[in-house]
Amino acid sequence: LLMFGEEVTPNHHKLAKEFVLLDNLYCNGQVSRDGHPWSTMAYNTDWIARDWMLTYSGRGGIDDDDEANLSRSPSGYIWDACKRAGVSYRNYGEYGNRVSQPDGSVKMEARVPGLVGHMCPNFGLSKIPGMKPRDPDNVDVFLAEFNEFLKTDSVPRLMILSLGEDHTTGTAPGTFTPESCVASNDLALGKLVEGVSHSKLWPNLAIFVIEDDAQNGPDHVDAHRTVGLVISPYTKRKHIDSTQYSTVSMLRTIELILGLDPLSQYDAAATAMYRSFTDKATLDPYTHEPPR
Repeated sequence: LLMFGEEVTPNHHKLAKEFVLLDNLYCNGQVSRDGHPWSTMAYNTDWIARDWMLTYSGRGGIDDDDEANLSRSPSGYIWDACKRAGVSYRNYGEYGNRVSQPDGSVKMEARVPGLVGHMCPNFGLSKIPGMKPRDPDNVDVFLAEFNEFLKTDSVPRLMILSLGEDHTTGTAPGTFTPESCVASNDLALGKLVEGVSHSKLWPNLAIFVIEDDAQNGPDHVDAHRTVGLVISPYTKRKHIDSTQYSTVSMLRTIELILGLDPLSQYDAAATAMYRSFTDKATLDPYTHEPPR
């Protein structure tokens, strides 16, 4: 059931049409609380599975001093796998907190140990006091760093971005409408793909896009079905891939590209996204659609 059509999401539509359309993709997560662990460590611990039902019911969660360890799988997150394999990585917003500094400024700091020193400090900081940052502003921060990395040939091999404005703020007074939030997220994605696809590194890049969960997204096939994109010179162009994929399929594909071991039995057994790719590169860059 399409909630935000092409007038709101012209870039999502254009990218799906120009690259590969995934019409059989599902989230492993139920809600954000377990969706982010599924998206980054291919697992949802027993503690998270029990805790989110309490927090989402409004009854309060489990207050535990050892939350960081109880919510982390034994093999950790994908960036922990990168660290073990000697693969460089950089994080933009995912598992980060906005923290006030002694000088009155604010910067993004890591919530989990594996991201300390690998978190972009300026990503996710709002230009408007009291409001969350808009996704296009976040992408501008990312592209500025990306271009600096290009100058020294030091672009990290894994880069994770959290662009969450499409979550919207519903109908809360004094905030942007859901259509505005989703359109802003769409513009950000379009600008990101345009920026990296016009770079010298484009022949060696792959971009994977997925929601952490399909929460609040009614669908006529399954409540877990979600939107997703695979964008690369080696993506099959104008192709419909109806293979049944899931969140962990994307993780497994990323692991195979980077030479990483699986994080759990779930990504180890997942169907990798071979059918979305070809061995013949099409190097045409992407030009973003302006907001409508």
